[in-house]
Amino acid sequence: MHNPRCQFLILFIQLVSIISFPHYTRQIKAEDNDTSAVKVDVGIILDLETDVGKVMHTSILLALADYHAENRSAIRIVPHLRDSKKDDVEAASAAIYLLKDVQVQAIFGPQMSTQTDFVIDLGNRVKVPIISPATSPSLSVKENPYFIRGALPSSCQTKAIAAIVKKFNWREVVIIYEDSPYGTGLVPYLTDALLEINTLISYKSVISPSANDHQILKELYNLNTKQPRVFVVHLQPYLASRLFVKANEAGMMSSGYAWIITDVLTSLLDLVDPSVIDSSMQGVLGIKPYVPKSNKLTNFTKRWRKRFRQEYPDMDPVELNVFGLWAYDSITTLAKAVEKVGTTAIPKLKKADTRENFTDLDALGTSKLESLLLDSMQNLTLKTGLSGEFRIIDRELQPSPYQIVNIIGKGEISVGFYTEKDGVSYKLKMNSKTAKSNNKLGTIIWPGKSTIVPRGWEIPTSGKKLRVGVPVKGGLEQFIKVEIDSKTQAVTATGFAPDVFEEVIQSLLYAVPYEYIPFPIAHSPTSQDYEDLVNEISLQEYDAVIGDVTILASRFKYVDFTLPFSESGISVVVPVRDDERKNAWIFLKPLKSELWITTGAFFVFIGFVVWVLEHRVNKEFQGPKHKQIGMIFWFSFSTLVFAHKERVTSNLTRFVLIVWVFVVLVLTSSYTANLTSMLTVQQLQPTITDLNDLIKNGEYVGYQKGSFVKDVLKRMKFDSSKFRSYSTLEEYNDALSRGSKNGGVGAIVDELPYLRLFLNKYCRKYIMIGPTYKAAGFGFAFPKGSPLVPDVSRAILEMMEGEFMNNIIQKWFGNETDCPQQDGMAITSDSLTLDSFKGLFLIAGVSAGSALLLFFLIFLYQNREILNTDDSIRQKLSAIAKVFDEEKENSNSKSEKPSEGNEDQTAILFAASEASPEILPNLPLQSQEIRISDGLGASPAAEGFSTTEPGTPVHETITGIIEERLNRALQENVQR
Repeated sequence: MHNPRCQFLILFIQLVSIISFPHYTRQIKAEDNDTSAVKVDVGIILDLETDVGKVMHTSILLALADYHAENRSAIRIVPHLRDSKKDDVEAASAAIYLLKDVQVQAIFGPQMSTQTDFVIDLGNRVKVPIISPATSPSLSVKENPYFIRGALPSSCQTKAIAAIVKKFNWREVVIIYEDSPYGTGLVPYLTDALLEINTLISYKSVISPSANDHQILKELYNLNTKQPRVFVVHLQPYLASRLFVKANEAGMMSSGYAWIITDVLTSLLDLVDPSVIDSSMQGVLGIKPYVPKSNKLTNFTKRWRKRFRQEYPDMDPVELNVFGLWAYDSITTLAKAVEKVGTTAIPKLKKADTRENFTDLDALGTSKLESLLLDSMQNLTLKTGLSGEFRIIDRELQPSPYQIVNIIGKGEISVGFYTEKDGVSYKLKMNSKTAKSNNKLGTIIWPGKSTIVPRGWEIPTSGKKLRVGVPVKGGLEQFIKVEIDSKTQAVTATGFAPDVFEEVIQSLLYAVPYEYIPFPIAHSPTSQDYEDLVNEISLQEYDAVIGDVTILASRFKYVDFTLPFSESGISVVVPVRDDERKNAWIFLKPLKSELWITTGAFFVFIGFVVWVLEHRVNKEFQGPKHKQIGMIFWFSFSTLVFAHKERVTSNLTRFVLIVWVFVVLVLTSSYTANLTSMLTVQQLQPTITDLNDLIKNGEYVGYQKGSFVKDVLKRMKFDSSKFRSYSTLEEYNDALSRGSKNGGVGAIVDELPYLRLFLNKYCRKYIMIGPTYKAAGFGFAFPKGSPLVPDVSRAILEMMEGEFMNNIIQKWFGNETDCPQQDGMAITSDSLTLDSFKGLFLIAGVSAGSALLLFFLIFLYQNREILNTDDSIRQKLSAIAKVFDEEKENSNSKSEKPSEGNEDQTAILFAASEASPEILPNLPLQSQEIRISDGLGASPAAEGFSTTEPGTPVHETITGIIEERLNRALQENVQR
C-alpha cells in the first residue's frame, strides 16, 4: 500500500503543472528551440528539382512564418521537408519515413499525380490527412477519405474551354496532350464538355515527354493535313515550348489557326523561354485560375521574391505563380485546423505491433487524432487568401473564376473571364452587379496578327481536292448529267443539282477546290443504287455527294446532309380517261345515280300528297282512276319546268308546293351548272383515284431506277413482283401508255420534282393523284461532323431567298404554268351526290308529310261518326274511302246563293242581250277565266292561281263597262 503522504505530493505536483502549463504555452512566439510550445510535425514532399516545387517551398516557409507571427498560440507547426526528386519511389520512401520515423500529423504533397496516388494510400492506412496540389482528376476525394485536394483539378477547366469553343462556333477541335497521367486525365472530361455543345474532338494527338523535335514536327505535319484548325494543348511547359517552336516552323502559327492552352501551362507561362513566346506563341489563347489583385498579394510577392533569393541564391529568379499561392493558403488552412483541434499536446502515432512486422509498411502506426484533424479541415474557408477566396468543401478546393488571356508580345493580356454561372464575359460580376458585356470578349489578336476569328477548319493542305461523288444513271438529265472526256478523262457535271452546288461553293468566303467522281447506277437489280452512293462517304471514298439525293432519316446514320435545296414528296401519276364530252349519255353525269333515284321518288311522293289534298275539293283531281294516276305524275313532274296549270284550292297544298318548288329550283340550277361545266371545261379524270386500287387490281407500278421509292412501295404492301424500274421520261410515257396488260404499268410512283417535270411534258395524257407523302427534299451529303455542312446550308438559304433559284429552275425545267394541270390532287367524279341535297329533301319530306298527316287528322275528325259505328274495320275503311272519294260540298253561302241584285242584273243583262244583241256589241266573249256562277258554288277560278282576283284594275274595268252598257240598254228600253 502506498504512503498517503507520497500520494498527496504527487497530486500537488500534477495540479501545479496543470495550472502553470498555459502560462508557459502563451509565451511561445516562434523560436525553434522553445520546448514549452505544442509542436505539430507536418511533412512536406516536393520535387525540389522543379521550379514549381521551389516556388511552393518558399511559399510554405512564408506561410508558417506568417502564422507563427500573427497567432500567439501554444501550437507550433514544425515542417519536415523531403525531396521526391521527380521519382515515384523517392516520394513513397519519403512518405514512409515521415509517417514512421517522424510521425507527422499531416503531409503536404507530393505535387505529381503519380506520386500522390501512392502517398494517399499510406494516408488512408495511418489515418493522416494528405494535402496535395496534384491536379489529376483521377485522384478522387470520395474514394480516399484522408485525401484533401489543395489545387483545382484539371477537369474544372473543361467547361471554360468548351465555352470558348462555343463562343466562336467551332465544330471540331484537335487535342494535343502529353502521354502521361497528367495528360490523359483531362481527355475524357474535355470530350464530354465539348459533346454538350455539339463539338467533336476529331483527332487526338499524343506527344511523348521523351519525343524529339523530329517526331514532334512529323506529328504537326500530320495534323496540318486534316481539316480542323483549332488545337487545345495540354502539355507541361518544357514540352509545350518545343511544340510551339515546331508549329511555327510548320507554318501553323499563321492566320486561320486557333490555339488554346490549358491552365497549368498558362499559369506557368513565365517558365517558358521568352524568346519562344515572342516568336512562336503569338495569338494563343489561354485560361488560368483568376487571382484577384490586392495589397496583401503585392506585399507578399515582394517578400516572396526576397525569400526565394535567400533559399535559392544560385538559381535564376522565377515569378510567383498560382501553385505557390495555393501552397501558402493550404498551409495556412492546415495551421488553423490544427489550432481548432485544441491547444493540448498533439499525440504521436500509435505504434504498431512489431512482433510480426517484416516491412516498413507493417511498422506504420495510426494517428491517435484519427479524424479530428480531418474533420476540422474538410470544410474551411479563407476569405482573404492570397489566391482569392480559398474554400475547401468536402475536402475539395472549390472552383474559382477562370481568366481568359491572349498572348501578345512577351506577355499576356486579359480578354475576359469564365464562371460556371455567367459563362464567358468581359468583366467579372462584382458586388452582385455585372457590366453589360453581352457575352463578349475583349479584342483578340489571333495567330498571324489577325483580328478575324478563325472559322476553325480548312481544306487539308495535302494537295487533295474535295472528292465529290455524282450519280451516272443515263436519264432525267435535267437534274444531273455526268460526262467524261474521252481524251483527258475529265469529269463534268451539268444540271439543276450541279448548278446549285457550284453556285454555293462560289458564294463561300473561302476557296474549296473539288473534283467530280462518277458513280454508275445501272439497270441490273443487283447493281448499285443511291444508298450505295451515299455509303461511299462513310467508307471515306468521297468527301461529298451531290445530285438528286433525297434526305432520309436512314442515311443520317452515316452522313450529314445540308438543308434541302428542293422540295420533295412522293406521289403517283396515272393516265387520264378519254374526253367524256363525246359521251351520248353525258346529260346523266351531273347527278349521281342515288340522287337521280331520290329525286324521282320525291316527285312521285309530292304528286301523291298533292292529289290527296286536292282530290275532294278540286274537280281537276277527280275523274276516272287512270286520269287521277296520270294527274299525280303529270302535276309533280311538271313542276320540274314550272309548267303546271292546274289550280289548287287547299292551303295545305299551297304550303307543300312552295317548299317543293324551292327544292326543284335548287336541283335544276345545280344540274344546269354542272352540266355546263362538263360540256365546256375539259375534265382530266384519272383512271385510278386511289393507291389501294392498284393493289386490289394487281396493277404493275413503275418507279425510278435506283430510287428509295422501291422501299416505300414495299412498306405500303405492294407486291415486289409488280415493280418495274425506268430511267427516262420517255420510258415513263411508254410504260403508262401500254398499261399493265401490255407490258407497261398502271401508275408511276416517284418524287414530286420528277413527276412535275414529266407532267410538264405530257400534261394532256397523265395526271397526278393524291395523297402526297412528304419527304425532306434533295440535299448535299457530307461526312459526319463535316464543318462544311453549316456553311453550305447557310449559302443554300441565301441562294433560295434570291433570284438565282428561280432562274435556275426556269433554265432546266421551263415554265411549269405553260401546261395546265391539277397538281398533286386526286380528281374525283364531278357528279353531284345525294349528300349535298339531304337537307333539302329532308325539309320537303317533312313539309309534305306534315301536311298529309294534318289533312288525315282533320278528315277523320270530320267523319268521326263513321268511326263510332259498330261496323267492322273493313266496313269502316270502305265507308271512309267512299266519303273521301266523294266531292266535298262548298259551305260558303255567298258562293252558293248569290245576291238577288246580281241575279236580277244578270237576268236583265241576258234578256236584253237576247232581245237586242247589239246592246253589248263590244263586250268580249266569255273566256275561260271569266265564268258565271252556275248555282253549284263559286267557280273554281275564284280560288285558282290564274283567276283574275276582285279588286284588280282589270276586274274593275270589265265591271265598269258591263254596268255602263247595262244602264244604257235599260234607258233605251224605257224610251221605247
